Amino acid sequence: MSTSVWLDEQPPVPLPRYGAGALCDLLPSIAASLGMAGERNILGLAPARAACVFLIDGLGWEVLRAHPVEAPYLHSLLAGSFAGTGTPLTAGFPATTATSLASFGTGLTPGVHGLVGYAVAMPGRDRLMNQLRWAGDIEPRAWQPYPSVLERAAAAGITVAQVNDAMFEHTPLTRAALAGGRYFGAEFGAPRIEAVHRQLAQPGPVLIYTYASELDRVGHGMGVDSPEWRAELRRIDGVVRAMAEGLPADSVLYVTADHGMVDVAPEQRVDVDADPGLSAGVALLGGEARARHVYTRPGAARDVYAIWDDMLGDRMWVVTRDEAIESGWFGPKVEDRVRERIGDIVAAAFGDVAVVASRREPGESRLTGVHGSMTAAEQLIPLLEVRS
Repeated sequence: MSTSVWLDEQPPVPLPRYGAGALCDLLPSIAASLGMAGERNILGLAPARAACVFLIDGLGWEVLRAHPVEAPYLHSLLAGSFAGTGTPLTAGFPATTATSLASFGTGLTPGVHGLVGYAVAMPGRDRLMNQLRWAGDIEPRAWQPYPSVLERAAAAGITVAQVNDAMFEHTPLTRAALAGGRYFGAEFGAPRIEAVHRQLAQPGPVLIYTYASELDRVGHGMGVDSPEWRAELRRIDGVVRAMAEGLPADSVLYVTADHGMVDVAPEQRVDVDADPGLSAGVALLGGEARARHVYTRPGAARDVYAIWDDMLGDRMWVVTRDEAIESGWFGPKVEDRVRERIGDIVAAAFGDVAVVASRREPGESRLTGVHGSMTAAEQLIPLLEVRS
């Protein structure tokens, strides 16, 4: 059995700070700081003519603080994080890309926008939908019906642009959570930096969004304790520095992330597909290794909860759907259309564990770097700021 990082008792659940310092509060606050009526500046951001928010996938607060040598420029900005408070934001639950990008893009909590995990049950609960890769028969704006902050800003007269890899322009996730403004395809590095500077130089108010996926990809494959990950962090640090140093007048660059990451060793993996006890009564296994949605067979929820809590409760918070909703894991409100997407049982790791499924998820089960839960390493993200 894996040894938990919490040896004496289960720790309290450190809920995301929805409405008081979470990723979902960022874009509305930026829009308000640009003068947009109807948006709340919850984060207390200073006014600007133009703003660019650079979301770096997987750049958690904890791993950034631990790597001052590899990221000297980003590290130098930590003291000014979150409007000068020197503190992080929280990503939201689960701390995973699909959920976080939807929270960021819509300004809504997961319980409202409805992207409540990496993979969740489809209507009728006979199969899962991976919310990064999507399913062809689900219309993105039916699954997530609310307008994005970028759409609202463009409608209010703000010049809105996205500067990202061309391949992301028409993805279902973009359509569901990040629609709005003009889209400019630009490779990461010098072309991206130049395109961002061009857009920021337009007459204000201007709102730009850009994104980098490479750090997360390397972290999943090699781990955040790997030379490859550190090399990628150095590269990103240089890109952010160049982007910041060329900012046009009266503009601001914000740097944030969608989640952090932890490395879990192979011996800390618990394989549901190889354990008859954990797989008993389970119809579908959603979520991911550190934040599981467990969908049970009819009448099996009580037994499944008891088994999962008994076998994993020393390393995971294991709760029922009702308990997760009532405790505010997905925000203060969960809409009726979203409720059935949440597992009958929800399990979130606080110890050294990854709950994998080698048969159902062969690729994901081999990942070194993982995330999803509410630990500081997964949940806390920076909000760095540079002004011209």
